[in-house]
Amino acid sequence: MKSLIAKMVKIQSELKAPKNQTNAFGKYKYRSCEDIIEAVKPLLTREGLYMSISDEIICKGEGQSARFYVEATVSVTDGENTILTKASARESFDKKGMDDSQITGSTGSYARKYALNGCWGIDDTKDADATNTHGNEVTQQSFKPSASFSI
Repeated sequence: MKSLIAKMVKIQSELKAPKNQTNAFGKYKYRSCEDIIEAVKPLLTREGLYMSISDEIICKGEGQSARFYVEATVSVTDGENTILTKASARESFDKKGMDDSQITGSTGSYARKYALNGCWGIDDTKDADATNTHGNEVTQQSFKPSASFSI
C-alpha cells in the first residue's frame, strides 16, 4: 500500500485547479478556496484520503497593537498518518461595506486558500490575487508533516 506522502505526491502532480474566477475591478483571473476543494475531492477519493480544514482565531499583540489572525489548518489523513499545513491571514480593522463577521469570513477564506496552496503545491506567485491582500496581511507557513496520528 502506498504511503500517505506518496499518495499526496500523486495528487499534487495531477491536481488541476484552473483560475475560473474573475475580479472585475482588478481585471484578473484567480482561483478560490472552493475551486481548489472541488478539484481535489475526486483525487482524494481515488487515493482513499480524507481532508479537513479548520480555523482558529489568534490574537497577536496587546492593547492598541493587538491584531487578530485567522489561522487555517488543512489536515490530510489516510486513517493512520496525518499531515497538517497551516497559513494565516490578518483581519482588517475596517473593510468598507462589510460587518465584522464578513471580515472574519473573508479573512478565513483567504487563509484557507493559502493553506490549500501549501498543502497541494499550488503556486500563486503569478496570480494577481497573490499580490493583492485585499486589506489582509497574509503569512504562509511552510509545509510541515505532523507528528500527530489522530483522526
